[in-house]
Amino acid sequence: MEENEVLGIGSRVKHKEYGPGVVIQVKSASYLITFMEHGNREISRTYKELEVIDLLVQPDDLVSLETIEYSLIKILRTFSDIQETVPIADKWAGGTLILKPSNPELKPYEMPISTFFNKIIMIRDRLRVLEQKINTSNISEEEKITLQQYITRSYGSLTSFNILFKYKTHSFIGEGSKDK
Repeated sequence: MEENEVLGIGSRVKHKEYGPGVVIQVKSASYLITFMEHGNREISRTYKELEVIDLLVQPDDLVSLETIEYSLIKILRTFSDIQETVPIADKWAGGTLILKPSNPELKPYEMPISTFFNKIIMIRDRLRVLEQKINTSNISEEEKITLQQYITRSYGSLTSFNILFKYKTHSFIGEGSKDK
């Protein structure tokens, strides 16, 4: 690589140790490069033995991959029902939920608590999307308030599952809560 050469995002390179790769981010002192067999590696911009296979010029108005990823995540959360990652409390991680029927002839049903927890999170996230859709709909304010009350009561019904959350900030809040 030449001394004053600046690689742009998308430039294809070859590293002695990591093999072929593509520049995915340009930083002030380094490049973030995704190598086919070694994943992402940060390589100093002063590293001389990086072979340039296909040079793409660095534009002046550069937006970092991190900025693009953040923007995309924000857009997806706003316009879809993609859920955030919510950690389960440590004491429940790896645990099993067992539903045992009163009839001894019937077999109990078992599922990982994490699977059950993820279903609860999906319900919460879908309630949030429903809430957003109600708020932006063209229905009357009175109808919005009525529907909001049902959603709040639904959250309240789910407060029993707050013991599963690692962080209190992720917990359900019902209509009787002072933390609204």
